[in-house]
Amino acid sequence: MGKSSFSKLIQSEKPLLIDFYADWCGPCKALAPVIQELKEEMGDRARIIKINVDKNQALSQKLSIAGIPALMIYQNGELKWQANGMQSLHKMKTELEKLL
Repeated sequence: MGKSSFSKLIQSEKPLLIDFYADWCGPCKALAPVIQELKEEMGDRARIIKINVDKNQALSQKLSIAGIPALMIYQNGELKWQANGMQSLHKMKTELEKLL
């Protein structure tokens, strides 16, 4: 993903949660079903995507992602929330709902 497509992606008025992960990352795999459940619960009120850090190294460096899973919520081009490591469904949902 290039910088310009990422910039367009985060301009959304709808809250956007990005899960930065890697295929070899155990905690990332453990978080995957939680992210899927979050997608189902939020429906079209928020956008939730996954970005593979190994395939998007330049972007990962630009965003200073040191550990994964790394979660970021953007809205209107602004970083609204970020966290590293496992997060609960409740915590992520609460952070997204603050922006609705």
